[in-house]
Amino acid sequence: MFLHIGQGKVIPMKDIVAILDVKCESYSIYTQEFLATAAEEGFVQTLIEKPKSFVVTTDRVYLSPISAATLNKRVSEFLNL
Repeated sequence: MFLHIGQGKVIPMKDIVAILDVKCESYSIYTQEFLATAAEEGFVQTLIEKPKSFVVTTDRVYLSPISAATLNKRVSEFLNL
């Protein structure tokens, strides 16, 4: 199954490691360092200028315009089928 994360981008659910809210990112120095390092190494794919969430997969980090709550709800609905 796939998860639509915005701007026409879909990713396999089996590759998702974490779905996090961008606002929470500002509270943790470790998360900021993780995103900075991922960006420097070319792993970050920005889907929109002001993202609401970021999705960590096995090979990339996506900055998504869809809120983490909505993305988590989509995953939960799939898992409850």
